[in-house]
Amino acid sequence: MKQVRVVISGQVQGVWFRGWTVGEAAARGLDGWVRNRRDGTVEAVFRGPPETVDEMIDLCWDGPPVASVDAVEIFPDTDPVEPGFRQIKNA
Repeated sequence: MKQVRVVISGQVQGVWFRGWTVGEAAARGLDGWVRNRRDGTVEAVFRGPPETVDEMIDLCWDGPPVASVDAVEIFPDTDPVEPGFRQIKNA
């Protein structure tokens, strides 16, 4: 299993990015969460098979139709993650 934390920047808040992420990650059977951050970015943790996590990271470069992504930063993550994928409280 692979687990990463990603921070997505650009026009990613107010464009349904979190809801889109929940749908895409859940459809792929990933565990983790997504939330908005005060600095205008979106942060997510993805956990699952390496190829599926990598696919989800690639999808984040596009996001939902009205999003405009400038960068996707990827960090290793080892914090415990509950099963399933959900939206959590903003940071």
